[in-house]
Amino acid sequence: MERPAGVLLDIDGLLVVSWDPVPGAVDAVARLRSGGVPVRFVTNTTSRSAGEIAASLRGVGFDLEDSELLTAGDLTRALLDREFAGADAMVLDEGPGVVPGSVTVVQGARRERARVVVVGGAGESFEWSAINSALRALLAGAALVGVHGAEMWRTDEGACLDGGAYLRMLASVSGVEPLIVGKPAPAMFEAACASIGIEPTRAAMVGDDLHSDVLAAQALGIRGVLVRTGKFHPGVLETAGDVPDQVIDSVASLPAMLGL
Repeated sequence: MERPAGVLLDIDGLLVVSWDPVPGAVDAVARLRSGGVPVRFVTNTTSRSAGEIAASLRGVGFDLEDSELLTAGDLTRALLDREFAGADAMVLDEGPGVVPGSVTVVQGARRERARVVVVGGAGESFEWSAINSALRALLAGAALVGVHGAEMWRTDEGACLDGGAYLRMLASVSGVEPLIVGKPAPAMFEAACASIGIEPTRAAMVGDDLHSDVLAAQALGIRGVLVRTGKFHPGVLETAGDVPDQVIDSVASLPAMLGL
């Protein structure tokens, strides 16, 4: 692959799994930097705030500036501030990654009268009564915002359903079209490229999710690189309608592929 003018890196499943570094990942990022390739870290993770994510990565050896990290939670807060300032919002999210900003997060019976339902990273809080409250709010006219569209993620315990699976279910049952902010929507890829100062066609995106990371980026003209770590499983390549530009064993193989 021709060396890109910037590289976008997913985090969970690519650089870390359960916040432990993937073997060779720290060195791979360092080699990109020493080779003069700008790097941006792009993540749908909402279990931690942007500051906590950056601190966690630094804590296991990665070199990054806060300005190099783009999170779906931060982009969602900006959207809520623009489109729903002052509105009552029901937020389904497992963690502090979605800061409410100028909306009012409602609880209890008020959830069913929310003006907007926000679906983030899935976890224990996605229980029966909460899901039904979200559905009732949508049927009463609420808008539906997805922090991201990823349907699965992987921890050291195995595969887990993520918020995108619940988002799709709520959209299907309610008939409300969701507005998705993070990957696989274009906004995060475009923002990352803009922060480097390059057109998408000059960038590469590296991740473990064929659809949300790689094919979504390729749809914008970004070169896609899929790794065989994290949530990757061989069957995904057999059933996908499209194929990634490149497939490598892990991010540790990336510098050599780029001639670094």
